[in-house]
Amino acid sequence: MSVDGGEDFDYMVDEGDMTNVMDDEMYGDFFDRARVEAEYQYDLLTRVTDTSSAQAKRGKDIQGIPWDKLHITRQNYRQTRMEQYKNYENVQSSGELMDKKCKQMEKGGTYYEFQYNTRLVKPTILHFQLRNLVWATSKHDVYFMSNSSVMHWSATSCNLSEVLNFAGHVSPLKRHPGSLLEGFSRTQISTLAVKDNLLIAGGFQGELTCKLLDHPGVSFCTRATFDDNAITNAIDIYKAPSGSVRFMASNNDNSAREYDAEKFQLLNHFQFPWPVNHTSMSPDRKLVAVVGDNCDGLLVDSRNGETVATLVGHMDYSFASAWHPNGLTFATGNQDKTCRVWDVRKLTHSVAVLKGNLGSVRSIRYSSDGKFMIVAEPADFVHIYSTKADYKKRQELDFFGEISGVALSPDDESLFIGVWDRVYASLLQYSMRHQYGYMNSF
Repeated sequence: MSVDGGEDFDYMVDEGDMTNVMDDEMYGDFFDRARVEAEYQYDLLTRVTDTSSAQAKRGKDIQGIPWDKLHITRQNYRQTRMEQYKNYENVQSSGELMDKKCKQMEKGGTYYEFQYNTRLVKPTILHFQLRNLVWATSKHDVYFMSNSSVMHWSATSCNLSEVLNFAGHVSPLKRHPGSLLEGFSRTQISTLAVKDNLLIAGGFQGELTCKLLDHPGVSFCTRATFDDNAITNAIDIYKAPSGSVRFMASNNDNSAREYDAEKFQLLNHFQFPWPVNHTSMSPDRKLVAVVGDNCDGLLVDSRNGETVATLVGHMDYSFASAWHPNGLTFATGNQDKTCRVWDVRKLTHSVAVLKGNLGSVRSIRYSSDGKFMIVAEPADFVHIYSTKADYKKRQELDFFGEISGVALSPDDESLFIGVWDRVYASLLQYSMRHQYGYMNSF
């Protein structure tokens, strides 16, 4: 992954962008009345308002964008966005090449329905390539990064609270071998993972900070590596066959490290020829999908890190991976704007190539029942594929803003999307669509 520099983010609205789609004369210095009116209009356009499903059904924009007050329609802005958004690539023209080779899968599925959008939640992103910053532990409880803090949002009480603040000093309360008792100061968080009762945050200098959600303070702090190129790119939390909780950290120093999350001890250190951007442990815990700064991915033995198979097909670097619960198929997401699905029984080629609209595939999630695969682009689009339809049918969620992360609740009932934007930052919530009307009413 890129070490320095960031992407020139294409925000929907900059500090002064709103004025560009309104009458320029409103912001002139000719009349005080015009200035007062302009300030009123800007306040009206940027006023923080949530949107419910009932309001959306009555025609309100799900993000609260007042299109009727703007001199541009949503349709025209979407077209402009499609034409002007720049996809970040490490391999030149990889996305353009895949655009020519691949076609979009058919739209038409309706698997999740818009439920709520709250603009009280302000997700943020520190590294433009790393978008695993939103996690759900229930259909009501969501954890996400906002500036220097890990925040918790309750969808039932609409309560927002701070879980951990990295702007100051963070240190562990207990002693563990390898733990840095002095902790860290002003940690820049690059990635986040939350599962069940465990929260782990990774930093730009290889930091790993672990917290048990039902315990005060921090449980464990360590530096995975002291390498100059140390950024923690991703964290995967899972259970070992014995039932113990473990996690694997992917780092830019060409390594993936497995830890025991109960004793906070390093169990395995696997090294690769290139920076590791993401890993996913298979459901049977025997294989690990490994992707990074290389067009090819790897399938490795979880016991020793030895390569079982090389995944050939992507045209650029990959930043996402996920396993289907059946353990037979898994997916990888790439900056060539595609998600590829692989079958462990035949790894000579991918069994499906799924193309995005705007840019790279930054996040992938399978539902716990295996019926759906969620694929997030860097901005504006999240795709929900039906695995029962062999990924040939999808639902497209369409909005505006950079995506900080996507999360499915453990029961698959809720889907959350973090939207990072200077004006319309928010948390989108969708609910699984059921066939039974009385359940929807309830």
